[in-house]
Amino acid sequence: MIGCRCDVCRSEDPRDTRLRPSILIAGPEGQVLVDTTPDLRQQALTHGIDRLDAVLFTHSHADHIMGLDDVRRFNHLQRAPLPCYATEATWQDLRRTFHYIFDDRPRVGGGVPEIVAHVIDGPLTVAGMRMVPIPLWHGAMPVLGFRVGGFAYLTDCNRLDEAAWPLLENVDTVVVDALRDKPHATHFTVNEALAVVERLAPRCAYLTHMAHDLGHRATNARLPAGVELAYDGLVIRVAVAPE
Repeated sequence: MIGCRCDVCRSEDPRDTRLRPSILIAGPEGQVLVDTTPDLRQQALTHGIDRLDAVLFTHSHADHIMGLDDVRRFNHLQRAPLPCYATEATWQDLRRTFHYIFDDRPRVGGGVPEIVAHVIDGPLTVAGMRMVPIPLWHGAMPVLGFRVGGFAYLTDCNRLDEAAWPLLENVDTVVVDALRDKPHATHFTVNEALAVVERLAPRCAYLTHMAHDLGHRATNARLPAGVELAYDGLVIRVAVAPE
């Protein structure tokens, strides 16, 4: 947190040094990025990401889209446009925010990301993986999570749509939003996230999108068995083959 001197912001535990939430799913035919955070360049450099085969967007808030311009580098490396997937509402916001990508006006002196826009309106297959969109609510805003095989990613939400629960049956590994302990209008608290985990009954669960209220070591010490905080650079091995 800018300008903060709390214990978590001053922590020497590297797991307390958090960039904006995003995940990379490596499958049998390529790598799929979920959300282009403002930290995308730093994340790609830190973790040696030199190829993207697709991008999925959960929603259009700034902390999940503002790194879109950095996909230009992947265009250059791969010499191809990058397929991107989002709901129509998210595409409307992306077209306004990144108008220069979509307006077909020639630009001199700087590259423009080359993307191919696809609308998510149901399950899709990307990089050899079947992706099932999961309807969530981020306050009053409908957003998406994604299920891939036995893995589900449910960031930025404070409620699962009723249609989400059947789509998550028998899930093995879940990553779910848990901002802090104090109630918030658009994010789960830790206890609310744990209630979701209890209902889904996965083998293991990780909490994500934490604020600086939650220190890694202290929070993990009070979480139930099979649940822990996620951290930057965490690698989870799951089955992602098409169902």
